[in-house]
Amino acid sequence: MPALRVVLDTNVLLSGIAFPSSVSGKIMAAWRAGSINLVASDFIFDELRRVLPRLQARHGMSAIEMDDFGDLLRLNVESVPVGAFDEPRLTDVNDLPILATLVSAQADYLVTGDKALLALAQHYSIITPAALWARHGGA
Repeated sequence: MPALRVVLDTNVLLSGIAFPSSVSGKIMAAWRAGSINLVASDFIFDELRRVLPRLQARHGMSAIEMDDFGDLLRLNVESVPVGAFDEPRLTDVNDLPILATLVSAQADYLVTGDKALLALAQHYSIITPAALWARHGGA
């Protein structure tokens, strides 16, 4: 059975980095172990690089370590191009690039804690980190 292909919303990536023992941290560990394949877009990579410095007190990485982590992700995460995309049911237009990543990647899941994205779970494969872990933990 091939590994799951998942898009992690930036909030899940950040939580996984800052709190390794959290469910998001376990998902990141599963990725490092090769049982989950992460898929991302330039938007997610760029957003992560923008937000990581603001959470330095939580994750404790230096500027060099943050850059190295960003580079590591770029090298080890499948990157998909994202074209123009619209979803009128999405209440937060800032989330469109994240949803577009799921659609472009044709990934198994978008994993997020974002309420606006989760509201579309009946239309797209969108689940919380806890739901992913409950279904596929240690996959």
